[in-house]
Amino acid sequence: MKLVVIDGGSQSVYRFEMPEVLIGRSIENDLRLNSGLVSRRHCRITVDNGAVWIEDLSSANGTVYKGERIARTRIADHDEFLVGGSRIRIELDASEAPKGENPATMPIEGLQTQDGTGDKDVDRLATFARIATLLAAETELKPLLELIVDSAVALIEAERGFLLLAQKSDVPAGPLDFADFEVRLARNFDHSDIPIPQSRLSAGLCKQALTTGRPVLSMDAGRDDRFDAMVSVEDLRLRSVLVLPIQLGEKTAGVLYVDNRMRSGAFSEEDLDVAEHFAALAAVAIRNARQVDTLLENNDSLRMSGDQIQRLNASLGRKVRDRDAELAVVRKELTRERGRYDYNEIIGTSSAMRKVFQVLDRVVESDLPVCIAGESGTGKELIARAIHNNGSRSKRPFVCENCAAVPDSLLESELFGHVKGAFTGADRKRRGLLQQADGGTLLLDEVGDMSVEMQKKLLRVLQEGEIRPVGSTTTEKVDVRILVASHHDLLTLVEAGKFREDLYYRINVLRVDLPPLRERIEDIPLLAEALLVRAAREAHAETPSVAPEVMSALACHEWPGNVRELENEMRRVVVLADGMVRLEHLTKTILEGAGKSSRSDALAPMVKVDGDLRAAVAAFEAGAIRVALENAEGNKSRAAESLGISRFALQRKMEKYEIDLDPKASPKSPASGEA
Repeated sequence: MKLVVIDGGSQSVYRFEMPEVLIGRSIENDLRLNSGLVSRRHCRITVDNGAVWIEDLSSANGTVYKGERIARTRIADHDEFLVGGSRIRIELDASEAPKGENPATMPIEGLQTQDGTGDKDVDRLATFARIATLLAAETELKPLLELIVDSAVALIEAERGFLLLAQKSDVPAGPLDFADFEVRLARNFDHSDIPIPQSRLSAGLCKQALTTGRPVLSMDAGRDDRFDAMVSVEDLRLRSVLVLPIQLGEKTAGVLYVDNRMRSGAFSEEDLDVAEHFAALAAVAIRNARQVDTLLENNDSLRMSGDQIQRLNASLGRKVRDRDAELAVVRKELTRERGRYDYNEIIGTSSAMRKVFQVLDRVVESDLPVCIAGESGTGKELIARAIHNNGSRSKRPFVCENCAAVPDSLLESELFGHVKGAFTGADRKRRGLLQQADGGTLLLDEVGDMSVEMQKKLLRVLQEGEIRPVGSTTTEKVDVRILVASHHDLLTLVEAGKFREDLYYRINVLRVDLPPLRERIEDIPLLAEALLVRAAREAHAETPSVAPEVMSALACHEWPGNVRELENEMRRVVVLADGMVRLEHLTKTILEGAGKSSRSDALAPMVKVDGDLRAAVAAFEAGAIRVALENAEGNKSRAAESLGISRFALQRKMEKYEIDLDPKASPKSPASGEA
């Protein structure tokens, strides 16, 4: 069996003795074709009792026989088929041919004319048909452009091929300037890419085709009088050249440029006619590929828009749920009288917090210094901001400084400022915090950690209302309301000689004592709910529900870190919980603390409640009433006062939850009642 491979203008003959031949790109094939259009294992030829069968091996670009892609079919002796860009003709030996047939004289159907001279034309027509089929099947732009250039070079039997396309796909009608086009692909006859393609073709010939909208054909461009003024023709030593504009209706989509620098007269008028038909096919294929790209881009855009809409809907849903939860907290807080001013940033409805709000109502109306005392994490800065925001200085600056976080050597400069050159590194004048807060409020947090020397200088500000920047010889007047906060007992520091007594009485004119969280357990459900909503918003996550037994454990914990510890716990459970916060999501210390707490027995009914957060809060309320009654030894008036409600309201709630003065009695489950 003999296989004749025709690739472009070259022809190679291979002889095989075996009845089966594998064709493909990889080395294990019997016939190896080095083309990017050929698959690793492309097709198989089998000779069986004189019958020749060709079978495609699931190749990417297919095996084409008589203009159609085939899976497995029988072919005749001397028939041709297309593999990639190569034509392959099979010729059987006499011993392989079927009986009664002479392969030397057997006619090839469709490849003979009456005078026997039509073989070349029919071969070209068959090749053209196969190329048209491949162009129609390819919808990806880059492989399509490679197929167009390689096919044009093979069809016209050229040396090189170039494809220029408009830089913008939506081009106006009529001829365009050469600068509007770019070389998208440049290939040699062996399918290798041409480096620096822009300088390897004649720009003058391309411009002429674009300007006239007609093809340019030259048998020998170097001797063609039409191109005497074109330097590029001589520099590139061009001989046979064919340039065709690719038209899409009245629009010029690109330019197909093929040449042969080796010989003159390589292209004829007949080649021009074939090339024009090919350019028309290429234009349609390019338009179809671009339309497919546009559809894919639109689909991607629609999918991305759909995903964005889903994300926005999810975000909006989270915001609505968070807002509902916040409003629920506000509604619960509004059920009890708090004060005349807006303290909406401070969550609490317990009797201890009601006393704080009553003190704040009086403090905000004054301009005197305020000392805010409380354990770490109780919200001293929040109280200071409430004093400022509700006072007469609310439109002026609020400045805060943590005295424990700044070394004493720098604290003076931070508070009073400095002039240029006051010390090493003072390259410019700097205003201190007291100057920045002029007309407003300055909070000195952890004032108990301030050195005695700094205490003297602060006392001068409080006594005379003036400061002296570091390095300056002059003083400046300032009008600042001073608020101080400390987790230390300042009076104890005074007695120990660590805090100036005169400064203590200057800053302790008005005092706000903040209760620790363990003394306001009634506020824990509201605080937990509000902090959980805030933590979920910060984490861009949905707010999980809280199991009743979790709320019970939170209420029984002593909370040495106070509200700050609770806030960190809520941030933690938002990350760990999946829709529902359960006991296993809480830290070990909280679970152990809840088990050891003296309140756990009194609040045990909460653990048995099944339901949402409202049921948990109601159960907690019932437990809190029992604790208050036990602490008041059954005295309803004192229990009501400790709970911050009237004796009549206490009596109603006791009837609602069926609570009597017998400490062993079990209250009614509040799961179906109101909080």
